[in-house]
Amino acid sequence: MKTGETGKDSQQEGKRRSSFSGKMGYVLAVAGSAVGLGNIWRFPYLAAKHGGGIFLLVYLILMLTFGYALIVSETALGRMTKRSPVGAFGAFGKSAPFRLGGWINAIIPMLIVPYYCVIGGWVVKYLCEYLRGSTAALAEDGYFSAFIADGGSAEGWFLFFSILVVLVLFGGVKQGVERVSKILMPLLVLLAVFIAAYSISRPGAWEGVKYFLIPNFSNFSWMTVVAAMGQMFYSLSIAMGILYTYGSYIKKDVDIEKSTKQVELFDTAIALLAGLMIIPAVFAFSGGDPDTLKAGPALMFITIPKVFANMGFGTGAGILFFLLVLFAALTSAISLAESGVSTFEDQLGLGRRKSTLLMGLIVVLFGSASALGFGPLDAVSLLGMTILDFFDFMTNSILMPIAAFSTCLLVTRVVGFAQIAKEVEQSSAFKRKKMYCFFMKYLAPVCILVILLSSIASVLGWISM
Repeated sequence: MKTGETGKDSQQEGKRRSSFSGKMGYVLAVAGSAVGLGNIWRFPYLAAKHGGGIFLLVYLILMLTFGYALIVSETALGRMTKRSPVGAFGAFGKSAPFRLGGWINAIIPMLIVPYYCVIGGWVVKYLCEYLRGSTAALAEDGYFSAFIADGGSAEGWFLFFSILVVLVLFGGVKQGVERVSKILMPLLVLLAVFIAAYSISRPGAWEGVKYFLIPNFSNFSWMTVVAAMGQMFYSLSIAMGILYTYGSYIKKDVDIEKSTKQVELFDTAIALLAGLMIIPAVFAFSGGDPDTLKAGPALMFITIPKVFANMGFGTGAGILFFLLVLFAALTSAISLAESGVSTFEDQLGLGRRKSTLLMGLIVVLFGSASALGFGPLDAVSLLGMTILDFFDFMTNSILMPIAAFSTCLLVTRVVGFAQIAKEVEQSSAFKRKKMYCFFMKYLAPVCILVILLSSIASVLGWISM
């Protein structure tokens, strides 16, 4: 398809398409997508497991180079075509490979949001228990395992969180997604600052601060790089179709490069605050044992409640912490689901309401399987994993690297750097253009293949991640 034809079609599509009200609405919505459960619980335990400060340093370098290049690419392609992932890829060619790349980007959030809503339900459950004053009960051994094994309870909290997400989606882009992001993101930052300050003030917490912020190069390994790259995908919402979708909602006067910098800054700040909330507190609780932090996803629901139970202000800290996590989970889940809704609108020709209902149905079907996978369906094992863990592995470790690689190929082999630069420069100077071209052409594809191969090798037991 000729570029001129693509532009003409995009203009016509843009007249009918929903949009953000302005630059800040877009930045907060993307930041809301990026700042989620990946920042609050995944980042701290990965940082602890892979060297503390050295992991943080590697992550920041990758985010400012590799992450920047992919954010700009997906956003520019979305705005250029005014379409969600499938339509964006299809705008440059109707052959199967083009459509496949778009569908992979589109399917990923549809598979993530169901199990994400399951974890969101767990967060709501814990918040309600802290509000009831059940601080001691939440810290008991076996509490979390018993809760998720209770199929009825786990399913109920999952459905409650899912309904919250669907209600926001019914509101549309401006009245739903943007409005919620504008309210929740500032509150999230304020809560994070407050909890981080409280955590740092605990006796013995300063050792945790030093472990997290000061790089120790003796802790560096190749797996530090691999883990940091994987976290960057999860944290920045890269290769999930979200940035294509949100890019299609922004106007031509939005400065893509500046907006990308703001998202990077927001994401980094929350990741740092998450580390300062959790790592110093657990250090103080454990007497300086970093192995306590390596509990993985269970850190938020098992270790942290034990930390709060040993604090003088434990109930209050628990309420504030899980309220913050709820805000982060809700904004990210909304972004993931919005990408699916946009795809249904574009590809199936459905209206907003019907697309939202279809997305809700997918969430209930796949999410229920994940919610029941620790109880009534615990006998079901996929590649030796629970249903929720399997969906997490397939999306984050397999499909997302493939989706990102397809974006690299689309930019370098089909669209070309000149067209990307032209799109970005409609609203600003492209100051990091040389670095962008270098990373997209040479380093990004290599990094993506490393993540994919490392993930497969890990599942096969060849390496330990």
